[in-house]
Amino acid sequence: MESSDILANSHTINAELAWLKLVIDTRFKLYFKKYCDYEDINEIEQPDITKDQSYYSQFIIEHGLNNLDRLILILTLTPHIQPHILDYFFLRNSSYDRDFTEFGGTKAKNHSGFLPTGETILFLLTGDNLFERIRVQTYLLHESILFRNKIIQIGISSIEEPFLSAPIFLTPDYVSYLTTGELSKPNFSPDFPASLVYTPMDWDDLVVDYQIMSEIMEIKAWIDNANNILNDPHLKKYLKPGYRALFYGPPGTGKTLTASLLGRSTNLDVYKVDLSMLVSKYIGETEKNLGRVFDMAQNRQWILFFDEADALFSKRTETASSNDRYANQEVAYLLQRIEEFPGVIILATNLKDNIDSAFIRRFQSIIYFPTPNINKRTKLWKQAFNGSYELHKDINFELLAEKYDISGGVIINVLRYCILSAMQHKRAIRQDDILTGLKKEFYKEGKTLEQVEKETERKN
Repeated sequence: MESSDILANSHTINAELAWLKLVIDTRFKLYFKKYCDYEDINEIEQPDITKDQSYYSQFIIEHGLNNLDRLILILTLTPHIQPHILDYFFLRNSSYDRDFTEFGGTKAKNHSGFLPTGETILFLLTGDNLFERIRVQTYLLHESILFRNKIIQIGISSIEEPFLSAPIFLTPDYVSYLTTGELSKPNFSPDFPASLVYTPMDWDDLVVDYQIMSEIMEIKAWIDNANNILNDPHLKKYLKPGYRALFYGPPGTGKTLTASLLGRSTNLDVYKVDLSMLVSKYIGETEKNLGRVFDMAQNRQWILFFDEADALFSKRTETASSNDRYANQEVAYLLQRIEEFPGVIILATNLKDNIDSAFIRRFQSIIYFPTPNINKRTKLWKQAFNGSYELHKDINFELLAEKYDISGGVIINVLRYCILSAMQHKRAIRQDDILTGLKKEFYKEGKTLEQVEKETERKN
């Protein structure tokens, strides 16, 4: 963001903060029956943003926020930019020598300021008017665009506590957007078990059959045209938002590359979740770990790519124990989030037969990525080794493709080894380098060059 944009945005936020301060001050005066210039907080005019071009004001306009949502938005942003404004709520109840219950609020481990809860919102907006409290509570839970789109969320309270006693917070990506004009791109962490994947390759680098490519292009066509399709009154009645695809086939055959290319060609970020690493040994933790990924992706137009999908979507277990029941609950949770997700979700697995047939019906596309045939292997060898480095004349890519039935992923690993070997010895890449690289790759699977040659010969 340019300095001029930051200045314009800060002016807008400052005006919203001044409005919030006046609303808080007015609520306290009305609640404690002190002299006040207003009889109701709704009499206070909000700042005029109709001609404002800042990121903050454009967010309000684009989302069609009403005064209530607008007030909630600035309230939840305040702890991040001017937390002292909420010190009003630290007022003590002298009759009981304790905080006022009706103010709600909580404190964090490190943040010493006041953090609003759902009760704080209800007090600020309704005071002690029970009818208005119920009306606003219903609005927050069922109608507010901020809550429906998970821009603002309510934390989890204990089952015996009132639901709105939990903290209410603006999600980190929208804190970033409202202050800097840019949505943050989260990094992999224990709280966010997904990583951004990117490829510098192009569609020409993906070596697959025409039929497979046409199925991939169908997914791209949905991404390119989804808004127009779902805005059609007739189609909207029959077609749900979102697109779900299953990629299956041996490792290294292009599943991750395809997901990355779909993102690159449509200017969408692709976030990869490895379900085999995510499934927790602690009962119930998987839902919590996945929830944050879906919550952040909800309005970000990410493509979510779930690798090793059979880790959760394998044949359902019998509910013979409580652990089995919890495992099936985690599957049901993920399935529900996948079906509700308005964007593109791709699940990848090495073995389609491991996926429960009940899930198969829910995919719009099921695409098989086979190990490439001899002609495609030849093309993959030549593409990978078509760089500025020198190749010895003894290299025979056609022979390599004929003798070794391998995937593109293995060829890339061999290329890495050959480049390092050639640089170490300051010479051209030779056929021996490639064969040594292949030996290293086959050793990972407990095989020798001769074994793979024989297996390939039998297949051919």
